[in-house]
Amino acid sequence: MTRHIERQIEQLKEKILRVGTLVEEAISKSISAVINRDASLAQRVLASDEAIDRMEVEVEEECLKILALYQPVAADLRFVIAVLKINNDLERMGDLAKNIAKRVAQLEGATTVEIPPEIRPMAMQAEEMVRECLAAVINGDPVLARRIREQDDVVDDARQKIRKRLLAGIKDHPENVEALLRVNSITKHIERIADMATNVAEDVIYMVEGEIVRHRVDE
Repeated sequence: MTRHIERQIEQLKEKILRVGTLVEEAISKSISAVINRDASLAQRVLASDEAIDRMEVEVEEECLKILALYQPVAADLRFVIAVLKINNDLERMGDLAKNIAKRVAQLEGATTVEIPPEIRPMAMQAEEMVRECLAAVINGDPVLARRIREQDDVVDDARQKIRKRLLAGIKDHPENVEALLRVNSITKHIERIADMATNVAEDVIYMVEGEIVRHRVDE
C-alpha cells in the first residue's frame, strides 16, 4: 500500500507541474501580448485555455481517486488537499491570462492610447511569483513560499500607482475612457495573478508544515 500511494503521489506531482507549466506559458504570452500589443499572440492564449481546463479536471479527479482508494494520512493527506486547492488557483490564473488576452484584442484599434511602461516591471514581478510558487510546490519549500508572500505587496503598490496614472488619463482625455479602462482591467488581472501565486505559496506552507497562514501577516 505504501509503495502504491507513493507512486500515485509522484504522478500527481507530475500532473500539477504540467498544469502549472501550461498556466505559466499562458501568463507569459498574455503579458508579452500586452507589452507588444500583439493581437495574434493574444489569440493563441485564448486558444490554449481549453487545455488548461482539461488538465485541471484530470488533476482533481486524480486527487479524489487517491483520497477514495488510499485514505492517506499525515503528510500525504496534506499534500493531496493542498494540490486540490493549488489546482483550482492555477486554473484561475489561466482564466486571468485569458482575460488579459481578451483586453489586448479589444485594444487593437486604440493606437492613440499608450500602454504604461510601469506595467512591464509589475508583470515581471507577478510572473516571477508564479514561477517561484511552482518551484515551491515541486520542492516542498516553505522558505521560498514565505518569500513569495512578501512579494505580493510590491505588485499591489505598483498596480495602485498605475491605476492613479490611468485615472488621470481618463480625466485629461475622456475620449479614451474605454481603452484606458481596459488597460486598468489588465493591471487588475495581473494583480490577481500575484494574489493567486500567494495563495499557492500559502498552500505549500500548509502542505509541508501543517500550518494555515492565510489571512495572517508574517512577523
